[in-house]
Amino acid sequence: MKKTAKLIALAVALVAGFGPSNANAAEGFKLGADVVSSYVWRGSELGNSFAVQPSLSYTCKSGLSVAAWGSYALTENNVGNRYKEVDVTVSMPVGPVTLAVTDYNIDPANENADNGGVFDYRADGANTVEVSASYSKDNVGLMAGVFVAGNDYKNALYCEASYQFYNKDGYTAKAVAGVGSEDYYGDFAGEKSDKLALVNTGISVAKDRYTASAIYNPDKEASFLVFMASF
Repeated sequence: MKKTAKLIALAVALVAGFGPSNANAAEGFKLGADVVSSYVWRGSELGNSFAVQPSLSYTCKSGLSVAAWGSYALTENNVGNRYKEVDVTVSMPVGPVTLAVTDYNIDPANENADNGGVFDYRADGANTVEVSASYSKDNVGLMAGVFVAGNDYKNALYCEASYQFYNKDGYTAKAVAGVGSEDYYGDFAGEKSDKLALVNTGISVAKDRYTASAIYNPDKEASFLVFMASF
């Protein structure tokens, strides 16, 4: 537990300690919510239900941002549980790159985890900490993240590239491809945790507050069509 706490403190200090790097950041609070037909994250479906996903963030003049995001399934799954997840992210732009530390807290009823409380960072606890970096320019986006503490799933790695290829008549369209550690994001076939596989491909089309995404996980051979309305 002490080792985990030190890792988390170090990661947050790295993000917060770079100092101002974006004087034009929009300062203040921001809140919103999405309603999704299914919660699909990095090529995997979580919850198997319509879900409400609220968000709240505050951004400083320096660009340092603290954000909370949640996902709450509207119906129970086949074992009588409703999927619940609450994530907290601290991020900071450093030049063209944004560094972030995210704490994923998943209700133990949905995972093989003991209910040790909100701040349970044991290897079998409800929290997983990820350190990530992202970059965007024009229509291209890149990101990479790795689990580093808590229920870290053997330091599972995920990398993603996106490209917005259409912007006309109020519609935008984006293609996404992501590779990740197969044991966590893929088919769970017992491969070594450091083996990477293509786990997330798809196209998203958005207009106004509505988005439709066609998603395919080649490693799991699973496909999804997700509708989202943002408020």
